[in-house]
Amino acid sequence: MIQRFIELGEGYSDIYELIEQAKANKERLLHMMAYHTTVKNREVTSLVVVLKPTDPGKFQPLYICREGIPNPNVTPNKRFDLFRETAQELGKEIVQFEVRPSTQFAEKELFFQYLIGILRMNHYIPPLQ
Repeated sequence: MIQRFIELGEGYSDIYELIEQAKANKERLLHMMAYHTTVKNREVTSLVVVLKPTDPGKFQPLYICREGIPNPNVTPNKRFDLFRETAQELGKEIVQFEVRPSTQFAEKELFFQYLIGILRMNHYIPPLQ
């Protein structure tokens, strides 16, 4: 199984693409997630859409808008509201985690591996096979 984050941007206009990915793939939609962290003394959130693995191929995409919107628990904002409305429309709860910021990792790929480890450990995505 290959599980890979696909970064769309930081959540400005690309959040609309993230929402469209969820809507267009509603049969494959597994989770909608929000990862909260602090970057340069700013409380920010990454939004994630997790799809079920392809069959055949066993590729599981995780679409992410990384650390670009204000944490909605601190600063309510329209972008998170749109994401929440989409989750409700699709019958999903937004899974929320506190995570380390990507700036603590030497490479973005190491940050993504860290997130995949958290998701596997908490059984949100299947283990490595």
